[in-house]
This record gives sequence, C-alpha cells and structure tokens, in this order.
Amino acid sequence: MNFSHSEENYLKTIFHLSVNEEPVATNAIAEELNTRPASVSDMLKKLANKEAIHYIKYRGVTLTEEGKAAALWIIRKHRLWEVFLLEKLKFNWDEVHEVAEQLEHIKSRRMIERLDEFLGFPKYDPHGDPIPDNSGNFTEMSAMQLSEASIQEDHKVISVSDSSSEFLQYLDKVGIGIGSQLKVLDKIAFDESLEVSINNREKRLLTKKVAENILVAKKEDD
Repeated sequence: MNFSHSEENYLKTIFHLSVNEEPVATNAIAEELNTRPASVSDMLKKLANKEAIHYIKYRGVTLTEEGKAAALWIIRKHRLWEVFLLEKLKFNWDEVHEVAEQLEHIKSRRMIERLDEFLGFPKYDPHGDPIPDNSGNFTEMSAMQLSEASIQEDHKVISVSDSSSEFLQYLDKVGIGIGSQLKVLDKIAFDESLEVSINNREKRLLTKKVAENILVAKKEDD
C-alpha cells in the first residue's frame, strides 16, 4: 500500500516510540512531531483506515504487521542514504540526517537495492544504528549507556542515542566517534560526570547527560 510522506513520517515515529513503550500515546507522537494532539488523532484515523495501525482512542497506538513493514522500509532507506551521504558525498555525520529525511521517501525498491549493493551491504548507519535488510530484519546489538560503564575498563562506542547536529558536533570537538575506545577513569560523585580517556590518549570530562547519550558495547559484543 502507498503512503503519503506525512503518513510515512508517522509510521516511522510510532515505530521508534514503540521501542520504549507500547501502545504509543497520542501525546507522545504529538511531542515527537511537534504538532497538535488533534492533528495526530486525525492522522491516526487515516492510518487505521489503511490498516497500518491499531488505534484505540485514549489508550494508544500499535503498528499492524503491514504498518511495521512500512516503517522498517522507510528506516532502511533513511539509513542507507545516510551511509551514502557520508561515505560517497563526504557529508559530516551531523549533516546526513536532515538530507536523508528527504531522500527516504523515494519509492523505487530497485534503486534502494542497487544503493545497498553499491555501498557494500552496510549493517549500520553513521550513527551506529542497525540498517534493516530487505525483509525488515536487522542485527540487534547489546548496548549500554556510557554512564553505566565500569570504571577502569575499555569500552567501544557503537552508537549514539542523540543524533542532533549539536550533539554530534560536540562529539567531533572532543574527538569521540563510532568505534572510539573510551576508558572511564573516574566518576565524580558531585554531579555524576565522568573522566574518560579517548583512544588511550586525550583525557576529557563528560557530563552525565553526554555520557547517557553515548552507547557502548557490552563486553560480550566487543
């Protein structure tokens, strides 16, 4: 079934929000999309009529199998375009999300499969998020927040939970990226900030908020 750009954005948003809570509340969708709850309710009725979601008023939303498949297809396109923009067009990792938001609405499956092949079938996007395959399957990683990491152990950065330009630019400034090795040297009791070494060289003090948005591999995944 074909969906409009706006409908695709809703399906993708519902999928992302459902990772932490299901059913997904209307207010949560409105907050994520920066729109009015009344507008969300109108769109949810349209998606329910297309059998993309199960929508129960005042209780929330879950994706149907068709809705989930559509959301994963959009996410697949988005993350492949991010890889293309970074690797082939030399965009910075803080720039690719906004452009990929536009490119993800291209409908051609043939183009996306050729893009995947051209890129060498990547498994992860520039922010460390897994790329669904053509069937909607993707590799799950066992990750934890850097703020929860053990002291005096090396931890590999595998993803970030905040992909805003401001946060990624900050990580660039302090020298942290996907694959960086971080060792927590100390946790400051006053504000739970962390003193870390980056790639066994430079030492930095990271706030609790920063550490919570950096995801590192659990030891079984290193």
